[in-house]
Amino acid sequence: MIRLGEKQKLTVVKRVEFGVYLAEDAGAEERVLLPGKRVPEQTKEGDEIEVFIYKDSKDRIIATTAEPKLKMGEYTPLRVVSVQKIGAFLDWGLEKDLFLPYKEQTAKVHEGDEVLVRLYIDKSKRLCASMRGLYELLSTDSLYEAGETIHGRVYEFSNNFGAFVAVDDKYSALIPRHEDHSNLRIGEVIEAKIVEVKPDGKLTLTMRDKAYIQMEEDAQQVLKLLEQYAGVLPFTDKASPEVIMRETKMSKNAFKRAVGHLYKERKIEIKEHCIRKK
Repeated sequence: MIRLGEKQKLTVVKRVEFGVYLAEDAGAEERVLLPGKRVPEQTKEGDEIEVFIYKDSKDRIIATTAEPKLKMGEYTPLRVVSVQKIGAFLDWGLEKDLFLPYKEQTAKVHEGDEVLVRLYIDKSKRLCASMRGLYELLSTDSLYEAGETIHGRVYEFSNNFGAFVAVDDKYSALIPRHEDHSNLRIGEVIEAKIVEVKPDGKLTLTMRDKAYIQMEEDAQQVLKLLEQYAGVLPFTDKASPEVIMRETKMSKNAFKRAVGHLYKERKIEIKEHCIRKK
């Protein structure tokens, strides 16, 4: 059986002016064309050639000896070469760009973005890319340890969990939802620190500095926010985590540390329902 989206070794069963036809064996009825420009020199009938099977611009199954950047069962970052009304097209190393439908995008993509995708076959038997379903494919056997700095690509956002990241485009990781990630975008490569390696091997990340450094930065952010509110914040560190995150882009714990720091330095007053700048 000739398998779409995979590399396989097939036998040359017929030469024609515009290439060679390949099949699993000489007696097989199912055949696929390998165009002439991709046929190795001195190829003859009976030779075995390793090819990748996909569909050309006219939706015909075709073989190539070119190496695609992505095959079935794999995932990899691909560059967006164009965005159309029906979706986006990605460079995957073959003559025909790979289609990424809108419904398979976890966020809107733009030309020039590099996004992590997998390959699938749609209902029309066409090869397409998807930004979904990557979580189950990513590896959990990294050798990283807590405290190490890593680089990872953001590939999905979740209101319930946070920002999903593929460390080294390979390992499963998460920036928890209590940490602000509103400035991140899909496909962005970030630098972060590992907070925890979970028992199942998944990594928990943070983009925040060590507590004492971050506390000073957060305190300055609170002072700037006070200026925007004319010197009075209409909530305190007793507000809900959702309110604090929405207004300050900090977790409740980070906000409490920053407010406590400013209070000790006598830069603010904490009232029952508000915080005032001195």
